[in-house]
Amino acid sequence: MSLSAPSLNADEQKRAAAARAIEFVTPGMRLGLGTGSTAKHFVDLVGERVRAGFDLVAVPTSEATRVQALACGIRLTTLDETPELDLTVDGADEIAPDMSLIKGGGGALLREKIVAAASARMLIIADESKCVDRLGAFPLPIEVTPFGFLATLRAVDKAIAGIQASGPLKLRLGKDGHAFVTDGGHWIIDAQLGRIDDPKALAHALSTIPGVMEHGLFVGMAETAIIGGPAGTRIVGRT
Repeated sequence: MSLSAPSLNADEQKRAAAARAIEFVTPGMRLGLGTGSTAKHFVDLVGERVRAGFDLVAVPTSEATRVQALACGIRLTTLDETPELDLTVDGADEIAPDMSLIKGGGGALLREKIVAAASARMLIIADESKCVDRLGAFPLPIEVTPFGFLATLRAVDKAIAGIQASGPLKLRLGKDGHAFVTDGGHWIIDAQLGRIDDPKALAHALSTIPGVMEHGLFVGMAETAIIGGPAGTRIVGRT
């Protein structure tokens, strides 16, 4: 009787995806470090490479990642010092078949998008649960300036309604019960849409609102994802 390999749990799937992503990291690389539970595994593994003598420089996408990377001994830079990066490795909250993403569950979407846009390539790492047929079940994060919040909230609702059916828009709260504040000093609206019919059109509409600093729709930015599943990893691309 043959024995089947043990099934990986969700966290093990994330670490497996992160471990495979390390294969894409080469010496001398200028690397963007993502934020979130899956990216955290990747940063740990990059730190192991660095401590073994691997030379690279990295830009973190959040203060939490910056603190972790420094603790791992990773040499850091900024986009002012290194405005062009070779690769960014980051997680996602949802991944559609065309590699459109929802990101920002951890609140770092603005810096994540800036770093990704400065990179020649963006590689997504995630567990199987993040793969969806259509974006939108995960609430869409929209980062806004606190100034004129209610006016911006109304404009966001109107912009969504011009594209598709809108849904509840909720101000994200922190552990203290007050508005969650991003590293950039902004607030986040979580748009509970259920489904997003046209991510590209919605992304454009939200980007035209003055009070919106950024949104969590990453359209046309990633070409490849490494997905960790119960039996191991697989690589997927745009379809």
